[in-house]
Amino acid sequence: MALPVRTYRDLRVWQMSKQLCLAIYKETNSFPNHELYGLSNQMRRAAVSIPSNIAEGHARSTKEFIRFLDIALGSVAELETQIEIALELEYWDKAVAHGLLEQADHITKMLGKMSHSLKQKTSNPESQIANPNHG
Repeated sequence: MALPVRTYRDLRVWQMSKQLCLAIYKETNSFPNHELYGLSNQMRRAAVSIPSNIAEGHARSTKEFIRFLDIALGSVAELETQIEIALELEYWDKAVAHGLLEQADHITKMLGKMSHSLKQKTSNPESQIANPNHG
């Protein structure tokens, strides 16, 4: 049985996106020095945006949470593009890039399911009574 969600820290998607963010920080350390304020910085900003938007959205109404999940989805897509660019520039080997892309893909699916579920709840007024934290 799943534990109740009391804070955004209890959300598996937030936990996974934070792990992806940490992995991006670690893996971009190997980038050439000239990328410090370029691709490396862009990737780190996109990666930080994912768990940050989940956390911020969770503290708001359900309608706003859905919007923040959409922003997080956009950040995942941005990060995936940047991972592919880093791979093509040969900053990483295929195994590193593919591992990061798999994590990102899993997070994308989780965000999509969560957003879809919340949209269904907002279209059903009775469900808002069951979760007063997101009404």
